[in-house]
Amino acid sequence: MSRDPSGSAGDSAAVPDENVDLGRAREGDDEAFTRLVQPLRRELHAHCYRMLGSTHDADDAVQDTLLRAWRGLARFEERSSLRSWLYTIATRVCLNVVESRGRRPLPVDLGPSSDRAVLDDRPLTEFAWLGPYPDAGLGDGPSVPSARYEQREAVELAFAAALQHLPGNQRAALLLFDVLGFSAAEIANTMNTSTTSVNSALARARRVIAEKVPPQSQQQTLRKIGDARVRQIVAGFSTAFERGDADALVALLTSDVTWSMPPMAHWYRGIEAVTDFAVQVPLTGCGSWRCRPTTANGQPAVGFYLGNDQTGPHLGWSITVLTLRDERIAEITSFLGAEHFPAFALPTSLP
Repeated sequence: MSRDPSGSAGDSAAVPDENVDLGRAREGDDEAFTRLVQPLRRELHAHCYRMLGSTHDADDAVQDTLLRAWRGLARFEERSSLRSWLYTIATRVCLNVVESRGRRPLPVDLGPSSDRAVLDDRPLTEFAWLGPYPDAGLGDGPSVPSARYEQREAVELAFAAALQHLPGNQRAALLLFDVLGFSAAEIANTMNTSTTSVNSALARARRVIAEKVPPQSQQQTLRKIGDARVRQIVAGFSTAFERGDADALVALLTSDVTWSMPPMAHWYRGIEAVTDFAVQVPLTGCGSWRCRPTTANGQPAVGFYLGNDQTGPHLGWSITVLTLRDERIAEITSFLGAEHFPAFALPTSLP
């Protein structure tokens, strides 16, 4: 059976169409090239985010990948699929970036939590931080039947953060094998190494992931809670901020809740510390809030806007991602900065 450009079983007519476009693209037809690669852009972008931990870096990596593919199309010998060839290029692009920039942490990776609100906290600009990911357009299940992870599981915050603890070769091996379903031999070709080295890197990567990622994914948790209840939790969280209602906020949190706000270094663990911070800073010390629900990293999220009063303009403040457990919020991760909003199709300000 033939396969369509996204790698799934497809109509037999797809291959002749793809072959025609491939021939035209090799002759310099950029529209034919666009038709070839467009079905793969979304999944390539997600792969680059998993490798790099940044939507903006993923944007650049995909652009670099497609530029290299366009310039090197004459060297594509069709011994592998176009999808495999593009993933080879994208992975090599990302490995170069990982080698030059290192990993992207979250505040919890840098030091212990704070017991009380830190009122003079300042952004740490010397770090390139892990960023949120707009998951619109990602599929719900595995990308291929052999993949161990669902597509949304593989962008969840815990998974994305754990990947940043892996060296580039282990990160690539894990993603290509467990998330994308490539064989060890295909990965060895991509990474210019042996299948033995790939299997060794994969084994080491899996040990780290098992230590750092909860056994139950957010996708499993969200399905168990149900869409209606998840919407209620997100609405209650948003309303608590808009009304400055600390009691309503606390009622939604687990006792061991954490709150981090990259690029701020300080973070909080436990209901007392989180409540102290919430009361002293966002609920009473900042201004008025407006909220817009969204999703990020396969999880419920809220776009927060901050203004001086209820009637004035409100500027984008954070994309805040919620990690749920047993119908309560166990982790709050607020990615500060209006620069995150356009990727989520949210305005950077509200009138």
